[in-house]
Amino acid sequence: MARSLTAAALLLALSVWLCAATGPAPFRSYPGWEYYDFPLPPDWKQPGEWVFARLMYPSVRFSDRPYTDWLKGEANWTMDYPRSDRHLSGAIRRLTRIAARSVEQPVNLDDDGDVFDWPWLYGVEVGHWDLTDAQAAKMREYLLRGGFFMCDDFHGTTEWEVFTDGMKKVFPDRPIVEIENKDAIFHTVYDLDDRYQVPGEQFVKSRKTYEHNGTVPHWRGIYDDKGRVMVAMCFNMDLGDSWEHADNPEYPAQFSELGIRIGVDYVIYAMTH
Repeated sequence: MARSLTAAALLLALSVWLCAATGPAPFRSYPGWEYYDFPLPPDWKQPGEWVFARLMYPSVRFSDRPYTDWLKGEANWTMDYPRSDRHLSGAIRRLTRIAARSVEQPVNLDDDGDVFDWPWLYGVEVGHWDLTDAQAAKMREYLLRGGFFMCDDFHGTTEWEVFTDGMKKVFPDRPIVEIENKDAIFHTVYDLDDRYQVPGEQFVKSRKTYEHNGTVPHWRGIYDDKGRVMVAMCFNMDLGDSWEHADNPEYPAQFSELGIRIGVDYVIYAMTH
């Protein structure tokens, strides 16, 4: 009997260890483009049933931006990070019944199967990304297995071309289409038929709702074979800034109000479709 109990205890311990070893990666942080040492909230160690997962990616080399090692932070993928992530996480807590973790999770597609632990993934400034073939293949598998990717804060012809070059590596045979107002993604919590362009914080000084030649906002997507939106693109908009500056009195509330509602709808859609 003692041997049986010992064997059972060892088996239980091994099972617990395996679950811990294969569970989600622990929280990690990096210096951001705008925020280098952002303070952690008091409850940052508390787990949640939903986490703001932020895509890490290598950047193309543009002459107007310094090139940095994307694996060390301070790269394009860190724009608005982590302030916007935590503001949207707080909104999910307040406006839904989802227990959102208070801190975000940077996700590197090269880290084995890490991305599969995060059903909702966000990419910022994807008009600057430069996915490798291996990263594109991992993204494709993630999406076809039920993952959801929201991308945002890219503007104008040049950034659209850079984005689609990367997305063609992910899905060379799936079209990018305009998401119709009737799609469920705009009606999960809020009915968002009447949407408008959401600008970045640059609006405070420029009073322009657009950047470069991206004057017309587009909500575009890629669908799977069952009609589920896998990739939701907020093109010619900057929802990340609308979350980041939700507490900035100089940034118009109307933009944060819509940006947060879109974010909430996309999160709920990702968790239910």
